[in-house]
Amino acid sequence: MNNKIFLVLAVAVILILGAWFVGKNNSTPQKAASSKLSVITSFYPLFFFSAEIAGDRAEVKNITPSGVEPHDFEPTAQDIAQIEKSNLLILNGGVEAWAEKIKDTIKVTTIVAGEGLFTQQIEEEGEVVSDPHIWLSPRLAKFESKKILEGLIKVDSQNSSYYQDQEKVLEEELDSLDQKYKEGLKNCQTKDFITSHAAFGYLASEYGLNQVPISGVSPDSEPSVKDLADLADFARINSVKYIFFESLVSPKLAKTLASEIGAQTLVLDPLEGLSDDDIAAGKNYFTVMEDNLKNLQTALQCQ
Repeated sequence: MNNKIFLVLAVAVILILGAWFVGKNNSTPQKAASSKLSVITSFYPLFFFSAEIAGDRAEVKNITPSGVEPHDFEPTAQDIAQIEKSNLLILNGGVEAWAEKIKDTIKVTTIVAGEGLFTQQIEEEGEVVSDPHIWLSPRLAKFESKKILEGLIKVDSQNSSYYQDQEKVLEEELDSLDQKYKEGLKNCQTKDFITSHAAFGYLASEYGLNQVPISGVSPDSEPSVKDLADLADFARINSVKYIFFESLVSPKLAKTLASEIGAQTLVLDPLEGLSDDDIAAGKNYFTVMEDNLKNLQTALQCQ
């Protein structure tokens, strides 16, 4: 009888220990995954810069789906729940209207990478608004990168040296891009370019160009009939041969204006988001910025 009891107890102990070891082994990957830093970014340029700096030390997710215009994006309840579970939220500022609505309800460390950098204003539908498109200037993109670095170190100081090294590489690449723009745009027959919406003011100022936008800071702002007539007159007087449009908004106005004045069209991408096809094709911030440079050189007849 005693032997039977002993045998039953022994089997029970073995089963309990086996279950404990299985549970421990199964929980290990979850623990490893949850220990990795979680970073949420508001739209593509912030995602790209953050991912370059964070490297393999963080999971970086872009909250705006690929191919969606960030000016119009509204996060779902699921998106907000994901933000609340993250360690760090990175915004540009001036684009994310939704961030103002939730800033008092979420308790997540938040970095506004464009803070203090919005130096240009533009009139839009009777109001003067700040231009937030600073990421299109490689020089200003460096300042955004430094802000992102500060945010990563704030929530994960033990990897500060790693993040600093990664950010230094990104800065060097931005310096190289800046130099390509300076060289590529220094000998052009014209400085004027017409584009879909007022996204390229900082880039134009940086390289001595003159942006003439069809729409305002938001691509949804509608120009009046008089505005379009004035643009057509400007294009004829200044012999504008190309009208720029972009991938995430309708090219209708740009193509209509081009047809009106006998001009051609080209893409000038404000990098507010990349489509799934673009990403699958290997496009990123640097490749698109280089494509923009080539198209500007064509439109401005640069040597």
